[in-house]
Amino acid sequence: MTCRTIKLEVDERGVATLTLNQPEKHNAMSSAMIHEITDAAKSLAEDKTVRVVVLTGEGKSFCAGGDLDWMKSQFEADRETRISEAMKLATMLRDLNELPKPLIGRVNGQAYGGGIGMMSVCDTAIGVDDAKFALTETRLGLIPATISPYVLARMGEGRARQVFMSGKRFGGQDAVNLGLLAKSVLAETLDEAVEQEVSIYLSTAPGAVARAKQLARDLGPRIDDDLMLDTANRLADCWESPEAQEGISAFLNKQKPSWQT
Repeated sequence: MTCRTIKLEVDERGVATLTLNQPEKHNAMSSAMIHEITDAAKSLAEDKTVRVVVLTGEGKSFCAGGDLDWMKSQFEADRETRISEAMKLATMLRDLNELPKPLIGRVNGQAYGGGIGMMSVCDTAIGVDDAKFALTETRLGLIPATISPYVLARMGEGRARQVFMSGKRFGGQDAVNLGLLAKSVLAETLDEAVEQEVSIYLSTAPGAVARAKQLARDLGPRIDDDLMLDTANRLADCWESPEAQEGISAFLNKQKPSWQT
């Protein structure tokens, strides 16, 4: 399966690789990518031949957050459209989070904003040790709203608060300490480390794996339609604030907002 923004390939073992395929944009998420990933997640969920799914990015980056054109369209949109777009992203993340197959993140490079959300919905994620990560939303006057249920579920509140509001960049070992990555490895050993995770699941019963994952999800933090809509509304509130209007405008015009020193 090859789409405009992603690639989906399945090998003879039933190992699927879902690749964000916009390397020239550092695999930043657009409306088209969100739509294609959502469709791919549904296809993977229904395909009984798929045993394991690997999520990765093409090129040097894993996912750099929101695509610039998508950000511009959100800046100019009305509240209803902003909520609708946020709910599309929330639905995509939910579908990946609830995928009845093991989802292994092959984090080949940097991840910012929404890219952290993509890492957080993986059952386990392995990244390269020289990658940089950040929840950058507050630099723009926004909040990491739509991805927040998954980030908090992954890190726990205490660890998340170390990076959730500050926008600071952190490295691979820091991501391990925060619970975001299971392992941080040299780039040349990334494929080997991911393969070790993949091979484990080829000795497990697929139905039992799906049931065990659902059990973990049922016992974990609540992430439902009401919570998704709440985060979308909180994000819309932020978009309407003077801070966000200034911050996004400064970002789009390559200027500094007033709060940056």
